[in-house]
Amino acid sequence: MASRLVRGTAIASGIAAVAGLGIGFAAGEPVRAKDIAPARKLPADLCSRLGDISILLPAATTPVPFTQTGANDVHCQAKVDESTQPAYTAATVDVTITPQAGKAPGAGQPPIPPEVAAKQAFERKPWDDVEDRPYPTRSHVTGQAGGQDWLISVLVQRADIVVQVDYKAYPVEREKAEQAVLVLADRAIWESK
Repeated sequence: MASRLVRGTAIASGIAAVAGLGIGFAAGEPVRAKDIAPARKLPADLCSRLGDISILLPAATTPVPFTQTGANDVHCQAKVDESTQPAYTAATVDVTITPQAGKAPGAGQPPIPPEVAAKQAFERKPWDDVEDRPYPTRSHVTGQAGGQDWLISVLVQRADIVVQVDYKAYPVEREKAEQAVLVLADRAIWESK
């Protein structure tokens, strides 16, 4: 009787071990934090590297700084308020540069690399694709006040970097403003390498 019990227990243990081993292989090893690539560090002077943006702003009585904030995501902003101008004019330039980190995957999958995470972030914006560009680019344009007041947003992705430029100005010509925003976005991509 005891030998039957021992034999039954041994068989059940063997089946459990084989099943457990199969389940372990199917699930894969868990992804550890060290397996996920961190986001790259951006230069501390990135906004100043973007160059002269005064062409995007109305003539101000005093020079307007292009301020930089953020450590991981860098945010650059310059703003000229209408209240500081002798004429009906104002502008705001916002540039956000985001280096993507890798991401934890689903069960049994390898870590998502930063380049794929950047592409996913880029594709979440339902904006219009811009053709004939060196990097994937999307834009969104909102006009007000009879074609003189524009909010132009551009999103550009290269490798693990996503750059968003938002430019709101009045009065301004749409085509010239769009071109200037695209140039600024390309400059941000280039300087963040």
